[in-house]
Amino acid sequence: MAAPAQAAQRKKVEIQKTSSSGAAAKRSSSKAVRVSSRAAKMQITAKSRAAMRPVAVIIPAKPSFGELAGLHGAPDALALKSSVALVIDQDTREVLFSKNDQAILPIASITKLMTGVVINEARLPMDEEITITQDDVDTEKRSRSRLTVGSTLSRGELLHLALMSSENRAAHALGRTYPGGLPAFVALMNAKAKGLGMKDTRYVEPTGLSSDNQSSARDLATLVNAAYNEPTLRELTTSQGYQVEIGSRMMQFNNTNRLVKNPDWDIGLQKTGFINEAGQCLVLQAKVAGRKLIMVFLDSAGKLSRIADAERVRHWVEANHMMTARTAVKIAG
Repeated sequence: MAAPAQAAQRKKVEIQKTSSSGAAAKRSSSKAVRVSSRAAKMQITAKSRAAMRPVAVIIPAKPSFGELAGLHGAPDALALKSSVALVIDQDTREVLFSKNDQAILPIASITKLMTGVVINEARLPMDEEITITQDDVDTEKRSRSRLTVGSTLSRGELLHLALMSSENRAAHALGRTYPGGLPAFVALMNAKAKGLGMKDTRYVEPTGLSSDNQSSARDLATLVNAAYNEPTLRELTTSQGYQVEIGSRMMQFNNTNRLVKNPDWDIGLQKTGFINEAGQCLVLQAKVAGRKLIMVFLDSAGKLSRIADAERVRHWVEANHMMTARTAVKIAG
């Protein structure tokens, strides 16, 4: 009887072990299911969060008018990045270099040079205070400005910021507050251009934000020459920096053209400009190798390319000057 009892006992223990093992397996399986479920929920949550994050959409820049006209494909001896360029001797009017110089293109903030000419010739009180209003806010390109609505500056300060820092609200406020308002001011800009013989030039507003402000390199060289005759415009366009008090704050503004700080350059007048339709633009008067030159660069591709183009021209003029000097010495010898 002992043997059957022991066998029964062993069978009972085995059943208990099997039962216990099964329960453990169920618990393990249940735990695995819970872990798997949590992992799945975490994945779903992560995907949901990723879907909720804003996606950066890269919008290609609008092609410039020069690109659309195929001007960038024109070769030149200096491999300039500007599709339009002109370099002339200011005294003799000799053309030293030209590239698509008769093309009529948007000129961006080069416009402000004419704005400065008209304001300077008007002889209005430069200490008269002008307040920036909502009318001066750019709705064309929605560009930023450090001059908030309600800021009050003198006409002279606004002219300085417009010419040196290319401040759009400053330039617009100068036109808006001109006697007769903005229409009268723009009419004077066009009349002045016509008086100077700038046949390819048209202005519709005083900042350059509109692509309808257009001109040619030859016309802009004429404008630079005229503006250079005004000491105030020479001083303001080549000013490296300027502080103005707005409310209780002193604000520092700097020149948009880094060349004015470069000791290798002797610049008498300059202006930069940029909108997508115009590309990077630059006009300047500078003394190079003893010659007073006027340089115009329009529709340049790349943020620093207009500066690089100016450097290429300067080096080229200096190299030609050295070659001429050596030849003269040989002939004299």
